[in-house]
Amino acid sequence: MLRFEVLTLFPEIFSSFLDESLIKRAIEKGLLSVSLVNFRKHGLGKHLQVDDSPYGGGPGMILRIEPVALTLEEQKNFHQSQGRETHTILVSPQGQPFTQKKAKELSQNNSVLTLVCGRYEGFDERIRSLVDEEISGGDFVCMGGEVITMAIIESVSRLLPGFLGNQESSEQESFSQSLLEYPQYTRPASYAGMDVPEELLSGNHKKIAQWRQQQAFSRTKKRRPDLI
Repeated sequence: MLRFEVLTLFPEIFSSFLDESLIKRAIEKGLLSVSLVNFRKHGLGKHLQVDDSPYGGGPGMILRIEPVALTLEEQKNFHQSQGRETHTILVSPQGQPFTQKKAKELSQNNSVLTLVCGRYEGFDERIRSLVDEEISGGDFVCMGGEVITMAIIESVSRLLPGFLGNQESSEQESFSQSLLEYPQYTRPASYAGMDVPEELLSGNHKKIAQWRQQQAFSRTKKRRPDLI
């Protein structure tokens, strides 16, 4: 079983994500588990405060170290008591961009994958010393790490044997071979003057494979030359 654990101030965001389609089915089949932990439980004072204004001034609020640190320690101790190791990931714009290669690496990790979602203007810098790595969804900023965390969970989970009905699908799709996926078509063969390439209608499997490889390379060279 691949185990995810998400530290978030807004666990309800994940409700529909975990209750739909292949993710739900994988959980029911025992391929996957996703636990949600609200680190506000270790907030300070009567109102369980988790953020504060930044030293030196500036806009917005910063997540304090104590709620995150105490929750990480608590969860790590729990998993160790169950004979499990943890691998902690801070989801932040400063992390390494998430890639298909990283997804494959994480899918083969036997530890509990603990993802820490930020909010507000970011984390107290000392929180970074408490995690094993940082992952970014890309060169943009969201309101929090939850949406990126869902993308990570989905990308990693679909690489598990038995997750997809046809495992070949994950082996041929975009980025699996450092190329974007080739163009795909279905019926009808012709629509409003737009025709399916004759190679795909030929029935010649070798010719089809060559066409797809050439198209994947051409598409990658045009749209993502950094991958070649």
